[in-house]
Amino acid sequence: MGAACCAAAAAGTTRRRNTLLVLAGAGALSGPVLGSVAGMAAAVGVLLCSLAAARMRHRLLGLAGFAGATCLMAGVFWAVAVQALPVGLASALEGQLTAHRVLLWEDAVDLVQANPLLGAGPDRFGDLSPTAMESLDSDGKPHSALFQLAAEQGVAGVLLLGAAFGWLLYALWRSPRATPVVLTAGAALTALAAVATVGNALSFTPVTAGAGLLAGLATARTPDEVSPEREPV
Repeated sequence: MGAACCAAAAAGTTRRRNTLLVLAGAGALSGPVLGSVAGMAAAVGVLLCSLAAARMRHRLLGLAGFAGATCLMAGVFWAVAVQALPVGLASALEGQLTAHRVLLWEDAVDLVQANPLLGAGPDRFGDLSPTAMESLDSDGKPHSALFQLAAEQGVAGVLLLGAAFGWLLYALWRSPRATPVVLTAGAALTALAAVATVGNALSFTPVTAGAGLLAGLATARTPDEVSPEREPV
């Protein structure tokens, strides 16, 4: 979706742009068919952001909004895990997230409290989480990149994850590509961050490779833009 919308934003003709947007829309509608309503919601969000980005001329505000939205989501889900939200709101969110997932997050918070700086160690969540050990079909993960890094690598892992996302947004801000392309890529990467906060999206190599490819396409310089002084020897 992100790649199709970026291509539409960079298209030179209206006909080509509309064709790519129709393709992106078809991709979004395939979400329920493939059994992923959350995927459809994220894809529709990327498509709407891409349409809005076509009218924006200043990318900094949009990228700052993506960063703020990601931090807000992470904060809300962490508040769910530590039971810091009002009862009504917490119950509503737990109903969408499932009680099992929230229990996994609570186990992750317990591991963070026991090993705050460096965590319990890579791939040890499944061996230390009571909820994961009691589940017959558990994959040993807390279904969240945020909570997995926090539990297994502590504060250091969370800071590195945040720094990686921040670096992506900074690279997009400095990108020579047009603002609509940059903001569309930023929307797609933010949608991925949202999905990864409540699932195992980053555990799949094609997902991380696709995110890296999209970021590279949105920040790359064309051969004509590379000055002779900076060409590699």
